[in-house]
Amino acid sequence: MPYEPPPDLAGLSLAEIAEAVAARRLPPVAIWQPREIGESDMRIAADGSWWHEGSRISRPAMVRAFASLLIRDHAGRHWLVTPRQKLSIEVEDAAFMAVDCVERDGALAFRLNTDEIVIAGPAHPLIGGGDADTPAIYLAVRNGCEARLDRSTWLQLAEIALAQGDGGAVMSAGESFVLTPA
Repeated sequence: MPYEPPPDLAGLSLAEIAEAVAARRLPPVAIWQPREIGESDMRIAADGSWWHEGSRISRPAMVRAFASLLIRDHAGRHWLVTPRQKLSIEVEDAAFMAVDCVERDGALAFRLNTDEIVIAGPAHPLIGGGDADTPAIYLAVRNGCEARLDRSTWLQLAEIALAQGDGGAVMSAGESFVLTPA
């Protein structure tokens, strides 16, 4: 069965976005307890590109498959988890990149570089990071992993924040998120 990417966020209502989010089925990596632990020789670069043994993984389907197996532990280490193995993976900044954003009916929806859609809110907060010279905004995705907003998505969010108020915070799903470094 060929992969059907979700439609463009700009053309969807909040109900349609929520339906697309609910339709995504992911492996239950949080409950798996593999016995074998090792290294994957994989890396996610700061630009969101995936690498294995020095070669870029260029097939989007492979990236989506590996991304569905990601977790980040309490110590901040990222892992690829299957029922049999737990393999470490180097992540230079964030496991995902947020590459698009829309505001619909009081909620902010983000598309990730893996075509996944995440709605910011209590379960998926926006987190201000970086510093005054190089601010960064992150979105909690799942299993401890985060997405960093790319430059164009950061600008989209800044425009939304200015339309909502003074630009220092944004509202989504009833929650207020400060957009300055913590």
